[in-house]
Amino acid sequence: MDDDCCDASAAYGLLLRALSSIPPSHYLALSVLGSVLFLYNFLECRVVHGRYLATPWLSSPHIQTVFLNFCGNPPNVSYRRQIFHASDGGTIALDWVNTSDVSGGSSSMDESFCRDDGTPIAVVVPGLTSDSFSPYLKHLAFHTARSGWNVVVSNHRGLGGVSVTSDCFYNAGWTEDLRDVLNFLNQQYPKAPLFAIGTSIGANILVKYLGEDGENVPLAGAVAVCNPWDLLIGDRFINRKLVQKLYDRALTIGLQGYAQLHEPQYTRLADWEGIKKGRLQGFLCFPCPIKSANKRVLRYFITSRSIRDFDNYATCLVGKFETADTYYRRCSSAAYVGNVSVPLLCISALDDPVCTREAIPWDECRANKNVVLVTPKHGGHLAFFEGMTGSSLWWVRAVIEYLHVLHSSKYMHVKKVQASFPRSAPEPSIDQGPLRQHKQRNGGRNGDRA
Repeated sequence: MDDDCCDASAAYGLLLRALSSIPPSHYLALSVLGSVLFLYNFLECRVVHGRYLATPWLSSPHIQTVFLNFCGNPPNVSYRRQIFHASDGGTIALDWVNTSDVSGGSSSMDESFCRDDGTPIAVVVPGLTSDSFSPYLKHLAFHTARSGWNVVVSNHRGLGGVSVTSDCFYNAGWTEDLRDVLNFLNQQYPKAPLFAIGTSIGANILVKYLGEDGENVPLAGAVAVCNPWDLLIGDRFINRKLVQKLYDRALTIGLQGYAQLHEPQYTRLADWEGIKKGRLQGFLCFPCPIKSANKRVLRYFITSRSIRDFDNYATCLVGKFETADTYYRRCSSAAYVGNVSVPLLCISALDDPVCTREAIPWDECRANKNVVLVTPKHGGHLAFFEGMTGSSLWWVRAVIEYLHVLHSSKYMHVKKVQASFPRSAPEPSIDQGPLRQHKQRNGGRNGDRA
């Protein structure tokens, strides 16, 4: 027993001598670091009314945006798929979040959705070429469902692994699908308040729809995140500088991939040679001893393909727009925000590298009492990472807080019941080509699918 006490005393003595040998400056630096971490977390936990503190090591909008798509650490989400047929025969995949994944238990939503259930429904409208398995949508779907709501992602036509079954493709101003889906959900679940959340191009579609239909919408409220607002201004912006052109090229590759999935339709309805032109030109950039020539080669590499090119060869021809500028003017939601008649939260980062602040309709938003415009200085495009680890997205938390407050307030819009609506087919037939590629891309984790 005495030997044990002696050993313990000797060990403590060695520990004290070791600690005393550490320079005081190191202790001071450690205390300063601890204070900074404490203050950061203290302030971050008390972000109120849209105040946002970016993750320190993700402060750049470009780093945030790229990190979201490649290392966004999205939560695991599985879906129950419902196939919806639009009025023109188009096929839309409605992916309902399996709430047992977020609650840790069983839920009736995984098998069926009671018609008389009054639980609010959040309808998510994805961005350009995004679907329910995009990282940022997983963040939104998971945390919204975990807050107690039912969540459904309304994938765009031809995305989410379904085929295009009509001669119509979605575009930045195509509101018919959203209108049909919302009217269907409103009739199917009349006691459940409907809310819509649009992201990027999905936000433009949502705001345009709200402006087109005014009071005659079945929504109790809505949120638009990183809306491009004015597509013509956005087109000029994304071709202005080299870094923006990189984003333009990346988005164009996504559009070309979407077109590749539906090549038979695009070959018949659009200019397929123009769509696929330059797909491999990215490999033609090579070192050149002449500096000016290097710049020319790099410029050719960046501008050889763009969203505008895709719109000229595909969107305008399918959508019957005279020119790309005509398409951008007619489909910009900035022209419709003044007629929005439901509570609408709009979140746009001022440093968004894809959707410029120049396109934000400041005066129109201020003039409409139904619109709340939040413009953090930082956040990138659909990123807004927060916390020291960057494991969560601020805009997701802001959206959930806003919708919950709105749902419990007197300002919630009284939805309209539509008399007619298209019905979904119980057992649809899906072409397995795009679906198989979608499953391979997502590792087959598609939940229960029709």
